[in-house]
Amino acid sequence: MRRPRPAPAAPALATLLLPLALLLAACSGTSSAGTSIGGGGGGTDGKGSLTLNVGDQKGGSEAVLRAAGELDDLDYKIRWSTFTSGPPLLEAINAKAVDIGGVGNTPPVFAAGAGSKISVVAASHGTAAGDTILVPNSSALKKTRELKGRSVAVAQGSSAHFQLIASLKKAGLGFEDVDVKYLQPADALAAFTSGKVDAWAVWDPYTSQVLRGKKGRVLTDGDGVVNGLAFQAAAPGALKDKKKTAAISDYLKRLRRAQDWVHKHPEAWAKVWAKDTGLPYEVALDAVKRTNGTRVTVAVDKNVVRSEQEIADTFAELKLIPRRIDFGDFVDTRFNGDLPPSTTKPRTYRKES
Repeated sequence: MRRPRPAPAAPALATLLLPLALLLAACSGTSSAGTSIGGGGGGTDGKGSLTLNVGDQKGGSEAVLRAAGELDDLDYKIRWSTFTSGPPLLEAINAKAVDIGGVGNTPPVFAAGAGSKISVVAASHGTAAGDTILVPNSSALKKTRELKGRSVAVAQGSSAHFQLIASLKKAGLGFEDVDVKYLQPADALAAFTSGKVDAWAVWDPYTSQVLRGKKGRVLTDGDGVVNGLAFQAAAPGALKDKKKTAAISDYLKRLRRAQDWVHKHPEAWAKVWAKDTGLPYEVALDAVKRTNGTRVTVAVDKNVVRSEQEIADTFAELKLIPRRIDFGDFVDTRFNGDLPPSTTKPRTYRKES
């Protein structure tokens, strides 16, 4: 019996995954920045002379705000700068080129460790089921502890980086017990599908893409292991400007309403997300169900600081950031208002009516 040739499948999957390299703040890498003005309906300018400079990723805040109708009736303009990932976005905030932008739970730790001037001003909490360690379908690995001595691909400074460390610790292993390969998602995908690494620590929608394409399975995920937080970070200088602070407050409220819209209209958001990013609709919907649609906007409270401090201390102990930091020095709680505590449970997926 002839064995099927696996090689062609990898490039096909790689082609589908390439647009995803532009998606999420969770990963680390270099920026690919462009700018555009967004405003009331259809991309027109908002009212007034103030411009809020917002960092974004492909299929990120601008897309969800527009889909939810939250870019209508702005009293200010928005200039969008698009980045491939969280670290360069935070570099732009530090350089005062961006006023605010969305990132995952780990990039602020690396930015703070590097001495960047950033302030975390808002948080959202979702499930970590999409934060996974994947292995090929043919792998003999069944438990996390069996990763000892094996090679694992991960993006340095990403949420997956900490998820890998935490998952290994839960299994009784240290970070030094695995052969870590620091690879960005496109390169990690190629290594994973060609058998050059034994496992891949990654996040949604990559998880959903690999599972939907039947190219791998989940060895373990981040639920109960990592905090499931994502953040909006702002430039301290912008927060000293009364007019920009008012615009930031309004922008955060619009993001909260947009996230509520995603939860109520998961299929509609999946269609928009798929069109904006090039994701197959089925993959986008899987990611919404598993991760994206579970998010709840929460207060930047003591629990957030405590949880992020654990990440910071872990990376400092492993000498993956140059110094120990006090994460509380990098938060601004003035926008918490009546938001629920960070311990609020993530939403569960509900079918759109």
